[in-house]
Amino acid sequence: MFDRIRRRCRDVAGQAQRVRIVESAIAGYAGDLASLPLQTPVYDDVLHFRGRPYDTVTYLVTLDAVNFGSGYFPYLAKRPGHSGYGTIAQSLTERFRTEGPLTSSEMAAFTPAGCARLFGQDLSTPPIADLMALFAQAWNDLGRNLHDRFGGSFTALVEKADASAARLVSLLDRQPLFHDVSIYRGDEVPFYKRAQILVSDLALAFGGRSFGQFEDLNALTIFADNLVPHVLQLDGILAYAPDLVERIARGELLPAGSENEVEIRACALHAVELIVENLRAKGHDVTAREVDIALWNRGQSPRYKEAPRHRTRTTSY
Repeated sequence: MFDRIRRRCRDVAGQAQRVRIVESAIAGYAGDLASLPLQTPVYDDVLHFRGRPYDTVTYLVTLDAVNFGSGYFPYLAKRPGHSGYGTIAQSLTERFRTEGPLTSSEMAAFTPAGCARLFGQDLSTPPIADLMALFAQAWNDLGRNLHDRFGGSFTALVEKADASAARLVSLLDRQPLFHDVSIYRGDEVPFYKRAQILVSDLALAFGGRSFGQFEDLNALTIFADNLVPHVLQLDGILAYAPDLVERIARGELLPAGSENEVEIRACALHAVELIVENLRAKGHDVTAREVDIALWNRGQSPRYKEAPRHRTRTTSY
């Protein structure tokens, strides 16, 4: 699973026309990362819900089923001090704290209007109406899948993976909106960003034990989205063609699955693989997941927030 993701992204990076990895900058960049010890990721108990083990698993599966929409976020009604993702996560956290977890039956019947109420959104804004419809579809698919294959149990889904991240990703891939696979010049390019994030979130929430134990956790790739490539581009590791830079600066949407969008995601993923390879050669025991988290955190600073990044309306991120 993860070897295939890496191999196909390397292939795309080798063919890309609008995005290029500046390989001469990799060693210096890796050195800079090494000089700032990668922080051990922790589970944010303020933003995210934590309760009984079953309820925590339910929350994370439910959240990561709708952990997408960055291309719609400019229109999202955000909570004060929160990003788009923070708004979604905090809204769901409050729902779990006040009313308890959603059941698979409730999810199977959720409507766009119900999503709008839960997340505090206005369906009169067309992009938000589209996003809430996708959220409802994602939950409907999840609820039906859990009912039909796992007796309605969220933990049964995780247990079926038998401590294998790759197996959990494969189980999630049965749901259409978790099927994060693009076509590039006639060949499939898998990313599975949200499915991999669920694995990572479970590992964080349970400290690598119980429902968070995955024997192949360190095999995860980066979670290819639109922020980590943005950080790498501003830091000189990715170079975009001038016309692509102009399109992003204008706020023009890049179509999901287009060559430009696939090249951005694939080149970012392969660039991090080169960074990890460089760090390991220098004796640093790091993973792509750890580098991803470090770059994502770096992307929260004003320098990166203020610069336009690519936007795509997709269910992948």
